[in-house]
Amino acid sequence: MSQPFITDFPPAAPRAVYASQPASARGRRIAQPSGSERSPFQRDKDRIIHSSAFRRLKGKTQVFVAHEGDYYRTRLTHSLEVAQIARSIARVLGLDEDLAECLALAHDLGHPPFGHSGEEALQEVMAPYGGFDHNAQTLRIVEELERRYAGFNGLNLTWETLEGIAKHNGPIVGEGIDAELPWALTALDDYQRLELSTFAGPEAQVAALADDIAYNNHDIDDGLRAGLFTIDDITRDVPFVAAAFEAARARYPDISENRLIHEAVRDMIGIMVADVLSESRTRLQRYKPQSAQAVRELSAPVIAFSAGFKAHEAPLRSFLFENMYRHYKVNRMMGQARRVVAELFGLYIQSPNLLPTAIARQCSGPETAGSARVICDYIAGMTDQYAVTEHGKLFSVTGYLRGN
Repeated sequence: MSQPFITDFPPAAPRAVYASQPASARGRRIAQPSGSERSPFQRDKDRIIHSSAFRRLKGKTQVFVAHEGDYYRTRLTHSLEVAQIARSIARVLGLDEDLAECLALAHDLGHPPFGHSGEEALQEVMAPYGGFDHNAQTLRIVEELERRYAGFNGLNLTWETLEGIAKHNGPIVGEGIDAELPWALTALDDYQRLELSTFAGPEAQVAALADDIAYNNHDIDDGLRAGLFTIDDITRDVPFVAAAFEAARARYPDISENRLIHEAVRDMIGIMVADVLSESRTRLQRYKPQSAQAVRELSAPVIAFSAGFKAHEAPLRSFLFENMYRHYKVNRMMGQARRVVAELFGLYIQSPNLLPTAIARQCSGPETAGSARVICDYIAGMTDQYAVTEHGKLFSVTGYLRGN
């Protein structure tokens, strides 16, 4: 006889006073009729999902190059996992789930091919031309580079979504912040309107913490399956991870290693989410914000890990840095990736006529700032495999000269 379904799902909390309210959203750059079927934040989420940049995330990697194997996470699968975590946290805290999910789905749109190695290469070659930052590039994509609508460039997203994208890592200007504003931000005519000195709204804070939860745990999963380190390695060095694996083994003594990894990672995600919920409830009770704007104007974020958990997280980040991100196999792969990006940029900036015709027409000539930004946009939009293929065609004598 089959087991009955158990209905233990918690109900969604009513929308809190400190949540972003769709009815009072601050609007879009270009006025558009608001339909009754979808909230403005739901429309933003749908526009992100249907964008070209979002689809290309399937061919961009987190750590491994896309062709290494179908199992490892890409920017697309990572974004979907972040969105699931963000929506779960937002629901429990009574926030706007659509806005939290929208910001989670959008947060990696500006990443170039080859993960952080590709970004480092673009930062270096673009240093004389205004620089490169993937968060700012996300803003540039949704404000200018997407060309889907007849009435405007970009996606014409709400103020709340643009603000959340811009402040994914917190306030951009203010006391204790010593950084130049990203070029993509200052290129906006009214960038100060995004209130750069305040924290982001609560849903954006949720999306940022969901990003941390997802990549910490899924890098453990990918690193173990890639053989970059073993369960014994990470449990010896990271007590928090050791406790999760011990608990999973205690529940299922005869479990296979594959399922053990799944169980432990699932438990760690649950522990991190529970910590965020507990700490956030404490802060919300302490500050008692009466609106999303009140959340922005606080002196600290309201969505956060506890101090106790941060102490557990530090050894994990240190372990992953040493044993995964700086593993010699990853170093070799990412070293090649940096060269691919740098060499493509170097060739294109000297000879823009080698670019596809539609891209070349946007260039103002060799080695100009205008051409550099066009080329940067083009390379940043590439998938891993497209960049490798382009590099092979342009730098190998067999690329275009091999004959039929």
